[in-house]
Amino acid sequence: MPSSRRDRVATDVKCRADSRFTSDKREFPIEQFRAFWTVTKANVLVPCLFLVACLCPPFPLLGQEAARDPLLQWMDETAQQELRERTAAIDLIHTVADAGRRKQTVRKKLLELLGGLPDYTGPLNAKVTGRLQHDSYTIEKVMYESLPGLYVTANLYRPNQPGRYPAVLLQAGHTQEGKPEDQRIAANLALKGFVALTFDPIGQGEREQTYSRQLSGPLAGWSVPEHIQLGAQALLIGESSARYFIWDAMRSLDYLASRPDVDADHMGAAGCSGGGALTTFLGALDLRLKAVVPACYPNSYRLLFTGPDPDPEMNLPRFLASGLDTADFVELSAPTPWLIEATEGDYFTPPGARLVYEEAQKWFALYGAQDRIGFFVGPGPHGVPLVSREAIYQWMIRWLKNGQGDYHEQPIGLYTNSELQVTASGNVEDEPGSRKVYELLRDDFQARKRQESIPELLAELRRLAIPTDGSAPQSHLLDEANIAEGHREHLKFESEPGVDIDATLYVPSSSARKPAVLLVRDNTRLLTSTAELAEWMVRQGRVVLEMEPRDSPIADDHGPFVGNWLANLRANQIGRDLAALRAHDILRGVDLLTARSDVDGSSVRAFGRGVKGLWLLMAAAADPRIAKVWLDRTPYSLRLALDSPMSTDLFDAVIPDFALHWDVDDLVKAMGVRPVLWTDPTNWMRRVVALGLPFRYRYVLGDATDFSDAQEREFADELLRPVPAAHPR
Repeated sequence: MPSSRRDRVATDVKCRADSRFTSDKREFPIEQFRAFWTVTKANVLVPCLFLVACLCPPFPLLGQEAARDPLLQWMDETAQQELRERTAAIDLIHTVADAGRRKQTVRKKLLELLGGLPDYTGPLNAKVTGRLQHDSYTIEKVMYESLPGLYVTANLYRPNQPGRYPAVLLQAGHTQEGKPEDQRIAANLALKGFVALTFDPIGQGEREQTYSRQLSGPLAGWSVPEHIQLGAQALLIGESSARYFIWDAMRSLDYLASRPDVDADHMGAAGCSGGGALTTFLGALDLRLKAVVPACYPNSYRLLFTGPDPDPEMNLPRFLASGLDTADFVELSAPTPWLIEATEGDYFTPPGARLVYEEAQKWFALYGAQDRIGFFVGPGPHGVPLVSREAIYQWMIRWLKNGQGDYHEQPIGLYTNSELQVTASGNVEDEPGSRKVYELLRDDFQARKRQESIPELLAELRRLAIPTDGSAPQSHLLDEANIAEGHREHLKFESEPGVDIDATLYVPSSSARKPAVLLVRDNTRLLTSTAELAEWMVRQGRVVLEMEPRDSPIADDHGPFVGNWLANLRANQIGRDLAALRAHDILRGVDLLTARSDVDGSSVRAFGRGVKGLWLLMAAAADPRIAKVWLDRTPYSLRLALDSPMSTDLFDAVIPDFALHWDVDDLVKAMGVRPVLWTDPTNWMRRVVALGLPFRYRYVLGDATDFSDAQEREFADELLRPVPAAHPR
């Protein structure tokens, strides 16, 4: 290694921590950086950018106008207000006693947001399935059970010399292979007199949750879609998927502590990216750790919220609404030694990491432990470059080995993924009694569900602020045009202050009062679009509003299966629910229609397709002005999503805890005698399911395309047909 790099690592971490993060030697103000990141996020990076190499653009982008995303801006205003309120609470902490009280509150909140941790205390049933022998260390291929049937596959690196050694648990990032990611660090720790354990996170390595033998790979594509889908399933029953990742890590510490070659009083943890998040959570919640090094994750949500807001297992629901920020994890375990690592070009930015460090630094000072908190910024993009790896070795040697050892990295021989494989087949699915996480969630649901009444459901819809006060929303005409038998207006209307809804209004030529129809905008390929339905309905003498409920286009990467998960996740972080907000938007559309003098406000019909039909159903259950609804290709049950590891667009429908008490059919019951036309109900993979009456189904027409419009018109006619005074369910 060049001497200049070696000297850079040898410098005390605290000295590096005290340096200013600058660009071209100019100070980089936080608010300016937030504006810069909005531009970067909108124009350069995809929403899953925390999973790929850093693509950050050059700093001259600071002068450009930020791309406009009104919903993200609206949510960020709430997020920053919640963070300011948290800062005010932190500023009141001046003593160790104050800090202790805050710790009790934070720990309780974290456990509540997780949905608690499993109370299982059964055996690990650990076994070694093979070994790889090196001159100075041995790699053991091990497997143990985090929960009954939930197998964890891991590699343990230990020195060849007998003895008891300090141990380090290494959490992998989002490499699909999982545990091999950290083998360079693990092997070097073994060479330096540590036992190191690397394990496959859920959805990675030998623990893919949607593994298909036909494809020899995961049906979801890779780990991140699996994590997102699992995150939505967990929210259905009021849990965070992070609880299972954290529990795996805690049980991995149990395994290390059970070994005769491990000194259980000297254990640490490190990880980068997704592994950095898990290391952060574990460092806060497991007091057995005596040294913690999270890399390329710790960031204040002052920057992170509109930046690379991480996926579900890397954050907790209602986190900001609960008065928390990332620094709370570090402070919860103070004065346990923490080294916070970042890299200069990372999208988990050094300024955001510095905010965490500087706040935690004040906490550690309360304990007289300023030397136990460090901050290290390495070169390059997202990852752990050599100097950052050596900073990890240095930190672990300092706090777990009394400073005795050489932190310089040694060259090692690397093994392939298949050579490090623990199971015979390469997937724990083939192990006897193996279970997947969705099955554990389903078990939790069965144990915790408590069916509640329709009046309680209506009260919940009010709590979610779905109903409106009925007042006409402010609207702004953007353009208009004449069409056959009427005219069309493109407009925006205000659902609530700061939230504008895009809509198109179709108005027949007749001046008489007319029935109205609300269409939740949809352009599903090969099906009749809502614009086409609107043009047909206006010719039938209806006033038609085609509208798009609020959305965050910057957040949507249009990835398969996952929907706009990031927008939903952000809303949840600030204590709002995007499905409920969209149902409220629909009712504001009803307000706009019923305020018109040419509309019969007692006869509003509405149409919604796919998951949007669930937003419409919530709106209709909350407001009797919607006299009749047509749902098309809409999932018929929320609870059904717990029956499979795969789903599509589930995040767009999730209301935390809702499925514990009600299902979709309860929303239909809440509509009373108002009719629901439901065509082609689906499961959560958009497959039509044959359920019989009262559902209706399209015929398969093949090349008989001249009949397809007639089939759609039959359903549209039924939607428009007058409702009998007392329609039987």
